[in-house]
Amino acid sequence: MQRHAWKKSNQRNPMLVVLVHVHVKAECVEAFRAATIENARCSLQEPGVGRFDVLQQEDDSTRFVLVEGYRTSEAPAAHKGTAHYIAWRDAVAPMMAEPRTSGRFKDVSA
Repeated sequence: MQRHAWKKSNQRNPMLVVLVHVHVKAECVEAFRAATIENARCSLQEPGVGRFDVLQQEDDSTRFVLVEGYRTSEAPAAHKGTAHYIAWRDAVAPMMAEPRTSGRFKDVSA
């Protein structure tokens, strides 16, 4: 999967980062991982997506964090309207051990 370095869109519009925390059923780990990696691959083709990483917790393979970097504040909504996101959302919904949670962050290091 293609990797993108963290970059600010510009000084007035820093990248918006969304962290999505996911807990899946143990029997669904491999299917979830495969579906999510495919969603990430497709997401990186969107003009508003600058980064999309899929992380799996080392000591609990049922826990994942999706790190989504968006170039604009409108890009997350555009992402959620894509066919690949909708297919991913519907495919992984029954795999969840609990509802996923997310938070939006901005880079304040500059």
